[in-house]
Amino acid sequence: MEDSELLNMFQEESKRHEAFSILLKKYQQKIYWHVRRMVIDHDDADDIVQEVFIKVWKNINSFRQDSQLYTWIYRIATNECITFLNKKKNHLNISYEELAEKLEDSLNDDNYFSGEAIQKKLQKAILALPEKQRLVFNMKYYDDLKFQEISDILGTSVGALKTSYHLAVKKIEKFLLTSD
Repeated sequence: MEDSELLNMFQEESKRHEAFSILLKKYQQKIYWHVRRMVIDHDDADDIVQEVFIKVWKNINSFRQDSQLYTWIYRIATNECITFLNKKKNHLNISYEELAEKLEDSLNDDNYFSGEAIQKKLQKAILALPEKQRLVFNMKYYDDLKFQEISDILGTSVGALKTSYHLAVKKIEKFLLTSD
């Protein structure tokens, strides 16, 4: 179902629940993995995804359609991730680097993560990136979003995003080549 049809269904009170169910089927898994790659922990990702879709439900009627629906949902998810990570960092009274180390530790202890050694190594390399580079890399590499779509989500210029992505790739390559 096209997003425009879905949005029209939301306009009819009798079809709102059906529209939301379709929206969940269409986007929930993509959003989950976007969030999961940022916060690492499965339970945290589940909680954040739930918050994302609560916000979508509450605000869908105010969606202005000046971007695509999935861009809007990704923006909400990204903001929820950033807010969550900042709260966690502030609650623990630690730096972003220390938070990345904690996330890396939770990656090693995660029962839900069944990746091979190379996948864990890649995830550790990604966690070593600064927050913005990590976001851009995940959105480009895993979510296969175009730079313009990422720009719409993050509100950053395409040129700055390309630079962030390029730097992220270089840092990941270096990490993969130099660590055991």
